[in-house]
Amino acid sequence: MRYYLAGGRPPGSARTHPGCRDRADPVRSVPVELPGALYFATESPVWTGGRAFYDPGGGGRVWARAHLVTAGQFSDIAAQEMYRAPGTDLDLGPAVTGGRDSLGPGRYETLVCPGFLAGLPVLTFTAPWGRDDVEWVAPAGGYLRWLASGLLSAGAWRAPAVARYLSRAPGAAGHWSPGEIARLLEDGS
Repeated sequence: MRYYLAGGRPPGSARTHPGCRDRADPVRSVPVELPGALYFATESPVWTGGRAFYDPGGGGRVWARAHLVTAGQFSDIAAQEMYRAPGTDLDLGPAVTGGRDSLGPGRYETLVCPGFLAGLPVLTFTAPWGRDDVEWVAPAGGYLRWLASGLLSAGAWRAPAVARYLSRAPGAAGHWSPGEIARLLEDGS
């Protein structure tokens, strides 16, 4: 999250993020479980391997961290994932009231509001397609390590559970075992 907010290049990544107009840290961050499914698809030029996507209609539960940021910060974070320049506030109203809003046909150009937390909308972005509409692609080890580290830092799940959870996601399943993911966390490889 800090690289989206403050700018910079995460270790192991091939992309430098420009950061947000407002570089302040989130007011708070909490673990959440969202209805839907996590899966890996398409090829990431930043990490190589499959990208993580959220399918709100995929059945099951998705583990995540919710960060309390401003609407402007969310807009700038979304812009960075859409390979657009930060600086334009998105109209979040249609996603909040309708649960979903398409800003374009590309990956991470669909806004989703899977619910509310403490009276505030939970917003994220994903692809316009669902888990079963695209070929799954195995994620790179460095990317899995960042995802696992983020889940662990939420404080709700332990390393063995996170490793099992990620290893079962379509795209990772059959390519990454829980033990291999746990070793990524242990040795930083």
